[in-house]
Amino acid sequence: MKKTIVLALMALAIVAVPANAQNKQLEKQLKKEYKLKMKEYAKGDWKVFGTSRTLEVALLLHYEKLTDDGVKEITTQTISTNKNLAKDKLIMNACTKYAQEMGSNIKGRINGDMASRLTPEELDEFEHFYAAYENNVTAEIKGELHNTFCIYREIKHNGVPAYEFEAYFIVDIDAASAARIRAFENAAKESAVAQKYAEKVSEFIRNGSAE
Repeated sequence: MKKTIVLALMALAIVAVPANAQNKQLEKQLKKEYKLKMKEYAKGDWKVFGTSRTLEVALLLHYEKLTDDGVKEITTQTISTNKNLAKDKLIMNACTKYAQEMGSNIKGRINGDMASRLTPEELDEFEHFYAAYENNVTAEIKGELHNTFCIYREIKHNGVPAYEFEAYFIVDIDAASAARIRAFENAAKESAVAQKYAEKVSEFIRNGSAE
């Protein structure tokens, strides 16, 4: 019995050593990545926007949130002469970027898995559906986006003083999936072909639109 326990403990130790080494290696790489990013921000004269926290802390908190496998990161940029107006532009850019990515994804799945069974007319109708789907995703995903931090720097744009912004968003993958389903249901109301293949398309959206 004692021999069995000793062997079991030895086996656990063998498994734990590589895992511990892997964690240390990951921690080392994360520290390296953080330092490189901060150097990049300092060199570019970037400043944190919209928070009392320092840029160092804002970036750390963002990295911490990214350790959750259940979230997706979205980054976006804009140039504006007005700081207050920039925030709305960044949110809209993030929504549009996500919607276009998901629209391309579902188009690829339909063309790859369903094209052989679709008529030319149905393929054409799906093209109209993709545009409607992207528009609805843009609207639905807005409430699910969370801006973790935003940076800016002063620049000259077309000879005029302006601000260049870069924003970092995260979205919960499950919440995003629900938003895409709502977008599909809204877009399908005006698409006979989407309604005809609703079960298959919704399956793609739930399981095929990988985050």
